[in-house]
Amino acid sequence: MSVFYSIVLPAYNESSRIGASLEKALAFVREQGWNVEIIVVNDGSTDDTADIVRSFMLHAPELRLLENPGNRGKGYSVRNGMLNARGDILLFSDTDFSSPIYEAKKLIAAINDGADVAFGSRWLLAETQTQRQSLMRQFVGRAYNVLLRVVLGLPFKDTQCGFKACTRRAAEVIFTRQQIDGWGFDPELLFIARKFGLKMTEVAVEWANDDRSKINPIVDGIKMFCELLTIRIHSVTSRYEQPTFQFLGSTHGPLLASSKQ
Repeated sequence: MSVFYSIVLPAYNESSRIGASLEKALAFVREQGWNVEIIVVNDGSTDDTADIVRSFMLHAPELRLLENPGNRGKGYSVRNGMLNARGDILLFSDTDFSSPIYEAKKLIAAINDGADVAFGSRWLLAETQTQRQSLMRQFVGRAYNVLLRVVLGLPFKDTQCGFKACTRRAAEVIFTRQQIDGWGFDPELLFIARKFGLKMTEVAVEWANDDRSKINPIVDGIKMFCELLTIRIHSVTSRYEQPTFQFLGSTHGPLLASSKQ
């Protein structure tokens, strides 16, 4: 069955939050009257995340569940969901909805105004942050943004907000080339989009920090810096010139399909 919107939610050990998030998402899309699919990508959870999603699926035909082959990372999960999505406009969000699901209307409005990629920003208008991160996380985040500008030349206020949308055409360009499986996948998406001349719009969205975030600002910050260097190397060595993964779209296959080694 064709759908117009696809919403991808990567999930790893989210049993304490996934039920409430799905209730919010389903209530919102039904209120809007959207022709939509909500794809939960289970990243090898060791809790009952998948069982909770399946219980919702009994009464929610909008829901789909994809299973990663083990715990592969947020970047892998988002890519898996987006490559399997069937919509004309594709959106992914953090499962905790740090940016409330109703903010999706802002991203979709930007796409309707001509953007190929619209991405939420916590810092474009800082007053939209209803609950800020700790000072340590803010410092690490701003330092990372400076590195992004230096290493990748990305001129944006915020690349790390886990709330992004794109057209189907843009998804085919970006997610068939995206390589990073970890937390550093966000700037890679924008780097690829910019490299291929896609029109990008940074959108100020409401956002509230969740203290249960799984990111360690020091350990994961170092990993993300290494991933920045990996993105630059991939660019220099032409790794992004040709697709690496197939856009599965109309299929239900849960695994990524590699088109080359």
